[in-house]
Parts: sequence; structure tokens; C-alpha cells
Amino acid sequence: MTFPFDKPGSAERYIEAPNLSVDVGGTAFAYRDLGPRGGVPIVLLNHWGAVLDNFDPRIVDALAQRRRVIATDYRGIGGSGGTAPVSVDAMARDAIALIRALGFETVDLLGFSLGGFVAQDVTLKAPGLVRRLILTGTGPAGGQGVDRVGAISWPLMLKGLLTLRDPKFYLFFTSTANGRRAAKDFLDRLKERKADKDKGPTPAAFLRQLEAIEAWGRQAPQDLGSIKIPVLIANGDDDIMVPTVNSTDMARRIPNAQLEIYRDAGHGGIFQYHTDFASKALAFLAA
Repeated sequence: MTFPFDKPGSAERYIEAPNLSVDVGGTAFAYRDLGPRGGVPIVLLNHWGAVLDNFDPRIVDALAQRRRVIATDYRGIGGSGGTAPVSVDAMARDAIALIRALGFETVDLLGFSLGGFVAQDVTLKAPGLVRRLILTGTGPAGGQGVDRVGAISWPLMLKGLLTLRDPKFYLFFTSTANGRRAAKDFLDRLKERKADKDKGPTPAAFLRQLEAIEAWGRQAPQDLGSIKIPVLIANGDDDIMVPTVNSTDMARRIPNAQLEIYRDAGHGGIFQYHTDFASKALAFLAA
């Protein structure tokens, strides 16, 4: 295989990117690394129960055409060691330590869903570390309905089990024809990697992450007005997991925020509109 970038092990496409590991305070954290060297890298933080194979390869590949991209596993999830934390605070501290262990002084962050909670907390905890922030399908601490993620999700997870479908088919997309078509396309993309797949989450880790999510929903609001860096916020107009009103709330509270709401789209709006989202994200990062 020929690698077009100058770091050994880098790949041209996300589905070919090798699984890598870095020691962070005695715990191995799994990640994948692709895209051109140089410049500010973008670090990806993913959703509840997600492992490296749950990042949309179309979005990662589009970003990696111009930017170095680091996709990560949380502690206790996928190929990462340790026990999954039960707070967003702990996940954010892990993310800061991971970024520093990789040798980066400044990064851009893209957080989806739970990853957006973590990305906000990283930015508030280590403001000099983050240059630009992208928050997708997510909400603020104490956000409307965030503490009900489990109550919303369990019935649709059961429906997925009964219909032999990935629950994301129901949780991330609308029930319209457009939504169902986008759901199928997205789930097909997640199956494109055939070798060296990441490990799935354990039930215990899955439940511990849910505990962290629901605690975030009950947490006192944070001072989002203190985030002075540019922020891009994106979501679908019918997000049933982290209600879309949370995206508009964050855009109102963060001084330098842009808001993108996709029509006839749910929690996974950025996956349904992956081409448009990736284009807007690259323009935002380059501005």
C-alpha cells in the first residue's frame, strides 16, 4: 500500500487507516490518524457507545483531504483500555490528556452528540488548547431533554432488535422517505471497513456512558458566553435524542457561533447531509 502523507501508517481513506494507540497516564487510548501533516489537526469526539468504526467515513475522508484528522476512542470503549467514565468532566480531562500525549499544542475539535458535550467541556477547561469548535447533534449542560436520552432510546433500541435493524436507523434519522434512505446509506457506509475493525462497546461501558449523559442533562448550565473562539453548530430540525432547541440555545449563548439546521433531518443530520456539512466544516475551519 502506498501512503500519500509523510507519517508512516497514515492512510488515504478512513476505512484503511490503521488502528493506533498512545499511552495516556498508563492507559492505552486507541485512535486513527490520517490526512496531510502540518497545520492544526482536527480531533473527532463521537457519540454514546461509539467506537472508531462509527465515524462516518465520508465526513472523515472529506476533512482529511485538507486537514490532519484524529479519530478517537473514549476510555473503556473500543480499543482503549481502562473503565468508561461516568461523567463528561472525566471524559474531557481524558481528551485533554490524549491531545497533549499526541504532542499537539492547539487543535480544532468536532464533537457529535456525547462528543459535543465533551468538546464543550474541553474548550472551557483548556481554552488555549482549542482554536475552532464544531458542535453537532448536541446540547449544553442542563440542556432540554438531555437527561431523558435513555428513556427515548431504549424503546427504539428494542424496535431495532425486533426489526433486525441497527437502532441508529430509528434514533438518528427521521421516519420520512428521505430520512429512511439516509439511514440506510449511512449504515451501509459504516460497514465499508472490512479488516482491523475496532471492538464494540461492552454493555457495562454503554451503561456507564449513559450515566454520564444523563448527569450532564441534570448539571447546572455552564458559562458558554466565555467561549470566545469561533463555533459552528449543526443539527437536524427534528432531533429526538438531543432536541434541536438545544442547538439554537447554544448558538444564542456562544458569542461567535454559526448555526446550521438541516431540514427533514434528525440527530444524524450531518450524516444525512454529509457532503454539505463537510464543505461547510472545511470552510469554517479555513476561515
